Parts: sequence; structure tokens; C-alpha cells
Amino acid sequence: MAVNTDRASNKPLIERRSIDYIPEAERHGRLFSQFTLWMGANLQITAIVTGALAVVLGGDVFWSLIGLLIGQLLGGGVMALHAAQGPKLGLPQMISSRVQFGVYGAAIPIVLVCLMYLGFTATGTVLSGQALGQLFNVSDSVGILIFASVIVVVTVLGYRVIHWIGRVASVIGVIAFVFLFWRLMSQTDVGALLQIRHFSWSSFLLAVSLAASWQIAFGPYVADYSRYLPSNTSAVKTFFAAGAGSVVGAQVAMILGVFAAASANGQFAGHEVAYIVGLGGTGATAALLYFSIAFGKVTISTLNSYGSFMCIATIISGFKGHLTVTRMQRLVFVLVIVGAATLIALLGQHSFLGAFKSFILFLLAFFTPWSAINLVDYYCITRERYDVPALADPNGRYGRWNLLGISVYVFGVLVQLPFISTKFYTGPLVAALGDVDISWIIGLVLPAVVYYVCAKKWHSAVPDQLILPVEQNSVVQPKTSGAGRAAAQA
Repeated sequence: MAVNTDRASNKPLIERRSIDYIPEAERHGRLFSQFTLWMGANLQITAIVTGALAVVLGGDVFWSLIGLLIGQLLGGGVMALHAAQGPKLGLPQMISSRVQFGVYGAAIPIVLVCLMYLGFTATGTVLSGQALGQLFNVSDSVGILIFASVIVVVTVLGYRVIHWIGRVASVIGVIAFVFLFWRLMSQTDVGALLQIRHFSWSSFLLAVSLAASWQIAFGPYVADYSRYLPSNTSAVKTFFAAGAGSVVGAQVAMILGVFAAASANGQFAGHEVAYIVGLGGTGATAALLYFSIAFGKVTISTLNSYGSFMCIATIISGFKGHLTVTRMQRLVFVLVIVGAATLIALLGQHSFLGAFKSFILFLLAFFTPWSAINLVDYYCITRERYDVPALADPNGRYGRWNLLGISVYVFGVLVQLPFISTKFYTGPLVAALGDVDISWIIGLVLPAVVYYVCAKKWHSAVPDQLILPVEQNSVVQPKTSGAGRAAAQA
């Protein structure tokens, strides 16, 4: 279907909404922007490094590529199912978790999501700082500070500018990646690398886990960037637009990382940005590649910072009631968030690669159960029938704390512990499985099954249809209850 874009032209450059429901009169955008946003977010240096890890940590090229593709498809499917919720609900992703966890209880996974954003922003800032340091002939630390300043500006501007940046980043990313692939193929015997095949379950599942965790980590905020689309936007088309952009972009970047690491003879780790740019040449070519790397990181780092802002506002609003965020408050939030991430980046820039691998794998233990619960509830239990005004009412339909959702979530985290293998923690069953980490599979499947069975018996009453806030002159009305909500437009 074609999505009406006429309404976008009269929208302010600086976004005025935060975690509010987006009224229909303010909906705008095209499905293609979902594709370009997520492609631009993935055609970047951190995805290259993630793919390279599959080889750096012991895998061969052939089976690493297959494992990464399987992980992209599995994790990308989870990510895209979250994206499809945005147009229907008109809400940020994590505020809808109040259905499963309660108005107060949703703060539990949201706090962990904030830590995830902080970590990804920090690690992305390290790589961007390296690129800007080389581009402007300054130290990596100064490059980190320059990049952080850009992220603050774009995050404060908000939704429309983020999507515009995503489109530009997609174009720059495609050009840069085509050039780098061409240079890599001309310098490397790709056929010889693909002929080296030493299958290992641990290395293969590591590749699957790297890609799956990369995609699943987008789940907590992907609907934030589809919520402005008109409510009649096809959920299936939203699924494929966001999912395809993310999967294609990430797989292309990770393929480049795999071949780069395999042909680097040990020179990749610790010099990721310099090695990738070195594939392309020196002088003006290198300068353009450093710029493309830094610009490519703007999209995803802004998504992380914007998501952090949305999550913090969601937590505060859950305990204090309706929250109206002024532009000055938004700026303060963003400065604190980006400032914290920048500090972490400055302190941890010299031990990046190993810490990053452990970080993204450990994240799975906390986000796969959340994804499982949210998706099962939305698509199988409530079947998209949310009471949106009640999400702001601790005394309403969803209550303060939802013990069912919280209990299954805790179970989903704990049941993974015997199977986790990271620097932070290694479970007792990992060695028996040949050092293979299957925790993310356990964390997706078991909580989904348990929540489905339990929710069928003990889930609170589900509305007969989706209940949205009453709209008048594009202003969201104060929350209502009882008959007032029943009269809301569905």
C-alpha cells in the first residue's frame, strides 16, 4: 500500500512528541523509509566488527557466513515483529510492555534496555572516534568528543531528522561498501578462503549468536521509528520493510568483516577502523572512507541515544503519571545520556573488541525473554487489542505490577544461566555442550511457551477491540476510564 506523505511537509523540524500516543492527524512517512533507516543503521563499522568476530574467534569463512545469515534471519524476524506494532499502537516500544509487566513493573526490563543503549552508544563512539581522529588528524579521544556532539544535535531534533539521516547513510553506505568489496576482492583470493572448511559447532553457533543478538537488540526500540506511520499501514509490509533493511544491511556489513578478518593475518583486532580503511587506499580516498564510517555510525548511535531518552521518559511517566517533556528537558536528558556513553567510551577505548563481544552476547540473556513475552502477548494472547489509555493508569486495567509477566521474565533469565558463555559468566553446562552457547535459544523458546500456557489461564481481561485515546484537533485527551475508554475510537 502507499502511505500518505502529504502531512509530513507541515511538521516541525524538531519533534515535539516524546512518549505520547501519535494522533492520526500527525501520522506521516513511507514504508521505504523503514527500509532505508534500518539499512543505514546496519551498513556501518560495528556490524563489520561483529561479523569479523566470527573469524577472529576461531571460525572459518564458509561456515561463519552461513551461521551469520541464519542468525540474521532468526533475529531479524523477532526484530521485525516488534516493528510491525508501531503503526497500530502509535507508541514507543517499551511503553507497550506495561501490558505484560504492569505500569510500574515495565521499569524492570526498561532499565536493562537503557544499559543496552548506553553500551552500544559507547562502543559505537569508540569506533567513530577512531575514524574522526584519522580524518581530522587528532587523537581518538578528541574524535570521540566530536562524534558525541553530533549525536546530541541529531537526537534532540528527533524523528524526522533521524529518518532523513538514515536515508543519506544508506546511500553513502552502499557506495562505500561497494567500493570496499571491490578493493577486497581485488586483493584477496576469496575462492581459496571459501575452500577452507573446518566445521565446529561452537564456532558455527557463535556466528549464529552474534548475528541473532545483533538483530534482537533492536527489538526494544524498533517500533519507536515506525509509530508515526498511519495506523492503516500494513503490518506485513512494515515487517518486511524494517526486517529486510536490517537483515540485508547487517549481512552485507558482516560479510565484509568476515573476509577482512580472514585476510588480515592477525592485523584486524585492535586496529579495526584503520584496517578497513586501508583496504580502500590512502589520501583522499581514505579520508572519504573515514567520513563514511563516522557518518554511518551517526544513524545507529542516534537511535541508541533517542531510545535511551524514550526509555527514561517512560520510566518516569510510569511512576509520576502523564509526562510532558519540554525541549529543554529533552536536551538535558540527551546530554546526560550521551555524556555517560562518552565517558564509558573514553575509559574503555583501548579494550574494545573483547569487551564488545562479551557485552553483546550477555545482552541476550535479558532481551530474549522480554521479546518472547511481548510478542506472544501481542500476537497470540491480546491479538493487538490493547487499551492504550490504560497504559498511563496504574489503577487501570494493567495495574502497577503484573506478577505473571515479571515472573516469566525472571524465569526466562534464570533458565539461561547454565548455558551462557561470556567473559562475565560461564554456565555449568557450557563445557558439556562443547563450549557452545545456546542460551539465547532457551531464552526465546521456554519463556514463550510458559507465558502462552499461563496467560491463557491467568491473563487479565482483554478488550474486545483496540482502544485508542480520543483525538480532538490533534491533541491527545486526558486519560479516561470505564465508559469513556469504551467510547474511544478503535
